[in-house]
Amino acid sequence: MSHPALYGLAQSVYTRSARLVLEEKSIAYEFVEVDIFSDEVIPPYYLDLHPFGRIPCLVDGDFVLYETSAITRYIDEAYPGRSLQPKDVALRARMNQMVSMLDSYAYRPMIWDVFVERIVKPLENEETNEIIITKALPMIETCLQELSNSLQKLSYLVNANLTLADLHAAPILSYFLQTPEGAQMILSYPALSEWIARMQCRDSFKRTRSIYA
Repeated sequence: MSHPALYGLAQSVYTRSARLVLEEKSIAYEFVEVDIFSDEVIPPYYLDLHPFGRIPCLVDGDFVLYETSAITRYIDEAYPGRSLQPKDVALRARMNQMVSMLDSYAYRPMIWDVFVERIVKPLENEETNEIIITKALPMIETCLQELSNSLQKLSYLVNANLTLADLHAAPILSYFLQTPEGAQMILSYPALSEWIARMQCRDSFKRTRSIYA
């Protein structure tokens, strides 16, 4: 029986989210690196799998699927093991809302506007744009407040159990935490700080580390 193949980039937070689900479900899989950010043209074979040339993309036999939230839900439902989605319809809706919130309001400011500006650009001898960072902080504060509110009296973001929401959020916040702004802001939310520490201690998180975290 062939294993599913995940195409992506190790340092991509979305690729890592998909890998975390595969790891948490104990699914044997092939990881194929595709660097869509390099100066080289995206391989034609990959555009056949993902016409928009983004990452990640899952190939499971003859079934090809892109978009991270679709991939993670498919993996959870298609393979045996502990479910990573709540059975309760309201909690499942809350999980989906959390994933959508992260995509719509947290990913861009935390990763591109702060992490890339503060961490990646200096490594590449590029100048940091402080204006971009400053403008991103109010939206980030709102996101952190919402995440913290979800963690009140809970071990994880949706309920007492690990869900896809946690595996979607952890890579994003782990990168943001590396910045001075991220460390200071997250430390002001004790429940969120404790949650990140727990997530970073999981075996799945350790097995999916990249050059950045």
